[in-house]
Amino acid sequence: MDNKINILLLGSGGREHALAVKLAESPRCGELYVAPGNGGTLEVGENVALDENDPAAVADFARGAEVGLVVIGPEAPLVAGVADAVREAGIACFGPGAAGAQMEGSKKFSKELMARAGIPTAAYGSFTDEESALAYVREQGAPVVVKADGLAAGKGVVVAATLEEAEEAVHACFAGAFGEAGATVVIEECLTGPECSLLAFTDGKTVRPMATSQDHKRALEGDLGPNTGGMGVYSPVPIVTEAEHAEMERIMEATVAELAAEGIDYRGCLYGGFMLTEDGPKVLEFNARFGDPETQVVLPRLKNDLVEVMLACAEQRLDEVELSWRPEWAVSVVLTSAGYPGSYEKGKVITGVEDAAAMDGVTVYHAGTAVNEAGELVTSGGRVLDVTALGETFEAARNLAYEACEKIDFEGKTLRHDIGLRALRGRDAWK
Repeated sequence: MDNKINILLLGSGGREHALAVKLAESPRCGELYVAPGNGGTLEVGENVALDENDPAAVADFARGAEVGLVVIGPEAPLVAGVADAVREAGIACFGPGAAGAQMEGSKKFSKELMARAGIPTAAYGSFTDEESALAYVREQGAPVVVKADGLAAGKGVVVAATLEEAEEAVHACFAGAFGEAGATVVIEECLTGPECSLLAFTDGKTVRPMATSQDHKRALEGDLGPNTGGMGVYSPVPIVTEAEHAEMERIMEATVAELAAEGIDYRGCLYGGFMLTEDGPKVLEFNARFGDPETQVVLPRLKNDLVEVMLACAEQRLDEVELSWRPEWAVSVVLTSAGYPGSYEKGKVITGVEDAAAMDGVTVYHAGTAVNEAGELVTSGGRVLDVTALGETFEAARNLAYEACEKIDFEGKTLRHDIGLRALRGRDAWK
C-alpha cells in the first residue's frame, strides 16, 4: 500500500525552505507544493501561485490537489484562520486556528493568558490611546520595552534605553507606523539576561520540546543597530542550565494546558521566546509557528521523520512520538541585502551557492531569492540566504558556516561576523 501523501506548505522564507527540505526527506512525502515558495523551494517541490492568507483559496487548492497535510509556515495565515478552513475541509493541518494564533497575533491576549496561567513574564500595561501610554512610560521610566500589539513582521518592538526613545516609540505606534498592529500598544518592564528560544511540537494535549536555539536580532555586530527578523542563530544553547531548561519546558506545558482549559484547540508549533533572568526564565513572547531563522538550525538536528511528527500533532496522537536529536552543533549565518532592515535593492545575481552547499555539513537555505527570466538566481528580499553548518563542536560549526559564507557572493552582501561569539565566552558575556 502506497502511504505517501501530498503536502502543501505555505510561506516563502528561509524557514519554509528548511521545512520543505525536511518534509521532502520523508518517505511519506508525495507531491510537495509550496505557496508561494522561493528560489530554493523550487529544488525540492513545486512552487504554486496561491494567496497564502486566503483561507478559502488554500482549502480549495488543498482539496483539488488531494493534499493530505497542510503545513503553515508564517504567522499571517494562522491569524487569518487558514488552519480553521483547512480542518473544516477535512484535511490534516499543522498550525493553530485563529483562536490559538492570537498568542502571536495579539501581545495583549498573550500577556493576559500568561497572567491567568501564572506564567513568569515581564510586568506590563496595555493602552489604546497615546496619552495614557505616555503617562505610563513616564511613570515607569527607562529602560522600557514598547511593542505594537499586532503582527509587525518582527519590527514592532523597541527596547528604549531613554525616556525620549520610549516616547518616540509610543508616538510611532499611534501615528500608524505599524498600521492596525499599533492601534494597541503594550509597554513592558525591560528584563535583562541572555535570550533563548524553545520551540515545541504540540497536539493541544502533549508537548514535545525541540532543541534550544539563540537568535541574533540586531542588524549590526556587537548587538547594535535596529531589530531585524534575525541575523544568525545556533543550536543548542550552551549556557542554559538543566534547571533553566526544565523550567522552560514546564512553562511551555503550562501554556498549552491553559489554552486547552480555555477551549482553544492548539495544534502545531508553539515558540517560546525566553529571557534567562537572575530570577529564572521569563517569557518575552510567544509565537504561533516555527521561528525564522531558528528553524534553520533546529530541523537539521532533528532525527525524526517530520511528516510523521506533524501528522501526529494534527491527529492529536503526539503522545506516541519521542523526539531524537543529532549530537552535532548547528550554526546559521544570515546573508542580507545592503540596507536591511531598511530599504534595499532586489534583483542582484547570486553566485557560489552550489559551491557552498557542496561542502560537507553545509546546507544553504534560501530566504529572499527568486529565479529571473534568464534562469539566474537573484535576490528578492532583505534576508537572502541562511548558511547553516553542522559540526562536532560549536567552534567547528561556526567556522564552517563562515567558510561557506565566503563562497557566496552578490552585490551588497552583508552579514554579521560575530554570530555565536558571545556564547563561546560563557554566561559572563551577558553581564
